[in-house]
Amino acid sequence: MRGLIAPSSGHRSSPGAVAHDREWTGDRRDAWLCSLTLLGLLLLLDGASGRLTPLRAALWAGLAVLLFIVLLPPRVTAGEGWLATCGLLHERRIRTDCLVSVRCLDGVGQRLVLRDLNGTRAELDPKVLIANPDIWRLLQAGARTSSERGLLTCGAGVLRQLSRRIDSEAAHLVFKASGLE
Repeated sequence: MRGLIAPSSGHRSSPGAVAHDREWTGDRRDAWLCSLTLLGLLLLLDGASGRLTPLRAALWAGLAVLLFIVLLPPRVTAGEGWLATCGLLHERRIRTDCLVSVRCLDGVGQRLVLRDLNGTRAELDPKVLIANPDIWRLLQAGARTSSERGLLTCGAGVLRQLSRRIDSEAAHLVFKASGLE
């Protein structure tokens, strides 16, 4: 199945059609703060107990870096017909207009798993879509195209459920902003 759909060459040409996760910068800052706080506390406790050595400091720094890696969410970007998740080491770009499956994985943190006709797979937190209506709108438009083409064989129900959740959150925010809550 790989290579059946060529990547769209025009999706980067119109910057107005690109949507970015508006909360990612804050999430990155929070990941840094948590890891630096942990490092500071560990160094402080070790220093106060008199057991701080360069090796132990390096181990604590490694632990803080590991915490940062775990806490840093992938950066989500979307455009017409595509969605990308960019982690520390790699970027996954899928064609939303060629989606074949959408699954929701439950666990410690809920994940939305998208797979396109080329077999490319991207995972993201559904909260990113709730917090970023522009990304959701672009994903929904691509999924609609996939469905019309008969490609989306698994996950239409997941998308409907997510749509209801996003609509509910939006209505809640409108009521809260208008003081009707």
